[in-house]
Amino acid sequence: MFLVIFHLLKKTHINKDKIKMTTDEKFMHRCLQLSLLGKGHVSPNPMVGAVIVKDGKIIGEGYHRQYGGPHAEVNAFESVKDKSQIEGSDMYVSLEPYSHFGKTPPCANRIIQEKIKRVIIAVVDPNPQVAGRGIRLLQAAGIEVELNVLEKEAKDLNKEFFVYQTFRRPYIYLKWAQTKDNFIDKKRIPGQAAEPTIISTDFHKILVHKIRAEVSSIMVGTNTAINDNPFLTTRLWAGKNPTRIVIDRSGRIPPGSNIINNEASTFVYTEAVDSEQSSGSTTYIPIIFGEDLLKKIMADLRVRKINSVLVEGGRQLLQSFIDAGLWDEAFVEIAEKEFHEGTPAPVIHGEATVNEKDNDSSIIHLKNIISTN
Repeated sequence: MFLVIFHLLKKTHINKDKIKMTTDEKFMHRCLQLSLLGKGHVSPNPMVGAVIVKDGKIIGEGYHRQYGGPHAEVNAFESVKDKSQIEGSDMYVSLEPYSHFGKTPPCANRIIQEKIKRVIIAVVDPNPQVAGRGIRLLQAAGIEVELNVLEKEAKDLNKEFFVYQTFRRPYIYLKWAQTKDNFIDKKRIPGQAAEPTIISTDFHKILVHKIRAEVSSIMVGTNTAINDNPFLTTRLWAGKNPTRIVIDRSGRIPPGSNIINNEASTFVYTEAVDSEQSSGSTTYIPIIFGEDLLKKIMADLRVRKINSVLVEGGRQLLQSFIDAGLWDEAFVEIAEKEFHEGTPAPVIHGEATVNEKDNDSSIIHLKNIISTN
């Protein structure tokens, strides 16, 4: 178990390129390392890191620790022991500093007040409230601004935030396990008691729970909720449980099902209620089924500040997302077993790499090139 967890943890690190990095890139790389420390705590805000440099040495650093808390730049300023060193120093930040009042004051104003000489920014903020305004504010104050240092790495780090702002929807992950003869479920016999179909290996179950701990929400359809009776929690990996989302048109999910227990918040999209209702940790949200259902749900989730969704549903739900072009990444586990008959696996096309492999199965990681351009 230790080796499995160590292997998975290694994949969360940002590795330096083998090519020689410039001085600005080295300090920006440190910003990206710092920003990762906020993973799982700042959503739907982006992860941001900041470093203050004087005479080639880091004198302060910080990152956005939690949603609603001080931003990376403020934490970096507060970390400086000798405040007299701040004036005339350089600041590196992985995302354009805020220029508007939100839950905290504008970071750009604080940078000006502290008399920073030069600000190096990895990427411009895609948020329309901010985009370019923080940069212009700094420049108007006479501060030298450098842009696009490790821009690609910074965008990749906050891919969920960029899709959330650019496409006005959550970042969508798809996940399923299938047999090597391309079945996602065994043949179901009408009237037979529902029971889960086990395809995933223990190793990949842990990997899935790790992914769950990193996303805002997890979604299944009615059949998966009934047949598998899943908890959809992070029992095998440390981290908070994602919000559970269920599409249940007619209110078929039985009372007492694991997915509507109080271990995590649950949203149920349904036609069975006329107005939004709550019961314990479960919220029943009325919605009209039909064309563009998934787009309507994604728009509603964005309003509720859900910036990422992991879809773990059955074939029908997964294929609906694929056919609508509503996906960004997919994780497909292919197990070394055969069902010979049953429910066919979804059909998907994307940029693929083999992410993980053991003796019993492999995971294919796909990216939707269209949505990520």
